[in-house]
Amino acid sequence: MLLQFNFKNFKSFRDDTTLDLSATKITEFSDRVINIGNEKVLPTAAIFGANASGKSNVHEAFRFMATYVLRSLEFGGDSSDKKSKARLLKPTPFLFDNNSANAESTFEVFFIDSEERSVKTYNYGFVLSKNGVEEEWLSYALKSSRNKFKTIFYRNTIENELDLSGLPAKSRENIEVSLENETLIVSLGAKLKIAKLKFVRDWFLDLNFADFGKPIKNLIMSRLIPDEFDVNENVRHNVVKYLSSFDNSIVDFDIEEIPSDKEDDNKHFKIETVHKVIDSDKTVSIPLHEESAGTLKMFSLYPVLQETLETGSVLFIDELNARLHPLLVRSFIITFLNPEINTNHAQLVFTSHDSWQLNGNLLRRDEIWFTEKSDNGISTLYSLADFIDEDGTKIRKDENYEKNYLLGKYGAVPSLKTLDMFKEE
Repeated sequence: MLLQFNFKNFKSFRDDTTLDLSATKITEFSDRVINIGNEKVLPTAAIFGANASGKSNVHEAFRFMATYVLRSLEFGGDSSDKKSKARLLKPTPFLFDNNSANAESTFEVFFIDSEERSVKTYNYGFVLSKNGVEEEWLSYALKSSRNKFKTIFYRNTIENELDLSGLPAKSRENIEVSLENETLIVSLGAKLKIAKLKFVRDWFLDLNFADFGKPIKNLIMSRLIPDEFDVNENVRHNVVKYLSSFDNSIVDFDIEEIPSDKEDDNKHFKIETVHKVIDSDKTVSIPLHEESAGTLKMFSLYPVLQETLETGSVLFIDELNARLHPLLVRSFIITFLNPEINTNHAQLVFTSHDSWQLNGNLLRRDEIWFTEKSDNGISTLYSLADFIDEDGTKIRKDENYEKNYLLGKYGAVPSLKTLDMFKEE
């Protein structure tokens, strides 16, 4: 489970930024707090804020970190290897001051894993500059992040320091020989089948991301189908049951594989939704792409939702509320909050403009986060549990979060002006 994500100098976030899913000592909804070892972990983090305040950049920062872990082996090679250099992922720093624009970016996670014999908290992170990896570290603590961490490896290319003492002796030489400036030790170690490093790489591999803020990513997601959807009637039945939570007119799917001349391993399908006809036993089929935007979004979310719940991993969704009714969004969130459904301790991190979800009977104060951007273009991220109002007191659990948020009490709302440019002179 994800305990904490820290990052610095990424897009609109210039300074150290923390998203923390460790439960605080507040008392509301204590039954939903997940206890693993000595850690108390939250299943959900919801990020609210004005347009262009930085909500999506929190999502993008974590996605960048995961992508670099999974792909860094592609970026090595001789300095004359133009293809490797062209593929090199580079973080976008904060560009609005000269120091940050040329500085490195930092990404770090704390996550917890429950094994048969013990519970371990891992701390993994790296620092990237335009030239590649400047620093990388991995350590662990038994039972709790409050215990002393033991180093698995540490690397600092600026100081020419490489400590691999926590790895098997026979693996150290292979890493030393093969490691390049652009490549992460975790990525290389997973390729070399070093169990400790493969475990960390696989934690990132299990993460799921859904971005509904960009049209092209919407299109890609809408074309994904659940595993065995084309061959397993039970899978299709479960998708129908899932969609019937908001549209019970869909009773089945017709699916047909489309022959393709393209030389790839991807199958292409023609999918139609089957609807019941009013006052009749008959049905009628329509192409899936002609369904409503909300139905298409829920269909595209099914595969990542199913996988996340089954693996107990983390699902990041940007703009969860887009094209969905607030009650449907609420139902989606409750899926993660309900321990009878979320038996594997999956987590949901999402951004939203839907202030109705701030209603006090859904989210804890430490599950509510806000982003705000200063006049200098610098974004900050803060939790409602940590927020202190103008009177110097923390927010009470019996407050109307939605009302106070829209009134601007917590910040993170747009500063609106009249659109007087359309007014006749």
